[in-house]
Amino acid sequence: MKIFSRQFSAFVFLSLLIISSQNVVAQYHLISKTPLGGEGGWDYITCDDAARKLYISHSTHVIVYDIEDGKITGDIANTEGVHGIAIVSEFNHGFTSNGKSNTVTMFDLKTLDTLMRIKVGDKPDAIVYEPYSKCIICCNGSSENASIIDAATGKVKATIPLGGKPEFAVSDEKGHAFINIEDKNEVVEVDMKKFKVLHHWKVSPGEAPSGIAMDKATHRLFIVCANKLMVVVNSDNGKVVAKLPIGKGVDAVVFDADKKLAISSNGEGTMTVVH
Repeated sequence: MKIFSRQFSAFVFLSLLIISSQNVVAQYHLISKTPLGGEGGWDYITCDDAARKLYISHSTHVIVYDIEDGKITGDIANTEGVHGIAIVSEFNHGFTSNGKSNTVTMFDLKTLDTLMRIKVGDKPDAIVYEPYSKCIICCNGSSENASIIDAATGKVKATIPLGGKPEFAVSDEKGHAFINIEDKNEVVEVDMKKFKVLHHWKVSPGEAPSGIAMDKATHRLFIVCANKLMVVVNSDNGKVVAKLPIGKGVDAVVFDADKKLAISSNGEGTMTVVH
């Protein structure tokens, strides 16, 4: 595997960075900067591919940004301690995880109006849509469980005990989800038909795993860890098949299926790109 690191501008803390790539990593470059303003911290950013919008978590609210026009076009208020946003276009619903109120906000994608506030576990953090079950997975850090929410109705269908602090989740879209357990140095496999844990797998030598992404074609999980490692895991059996150095302070990773690139966001101010 080839590994590349590129300096990531510190301006990310104050603005939105739009980055483009061609066929080689050396051509990653900054296109534009959009000041977002306001106070408070940032966490996950989510893209609505169909509507070409970005949803950006910002402390107590979510900023909505139009990718084509390069402008802020909306705002979702009263999302206390927001961490993540999940988009479900088929139901015209979006969901935010509100870490300070232990709730999830379900909102209308077209109007951005709040439809309901859903009670979940303690300190909800990462939140993702799982298309096989048509449910939202909300990772509750302090209560060490995941809330499973029907994406159409907003009803909590199940609460899954995870045995540790969940950080992020990814789906194979065939009935299984994988969730990092940060304080146990493991990833769990969840049956999304019966809503129960199937396996606990150690990610050693990785420690304190945070972000997770998946190459669904090759059944590979890319798990980024606090000890500056990206661990690659076979999702069929939980075996670690590779480990690669990344930057310090990682929190998230994405996988580009077209270019076969796994990209980690490192808090030190770099991105690591693995082919």
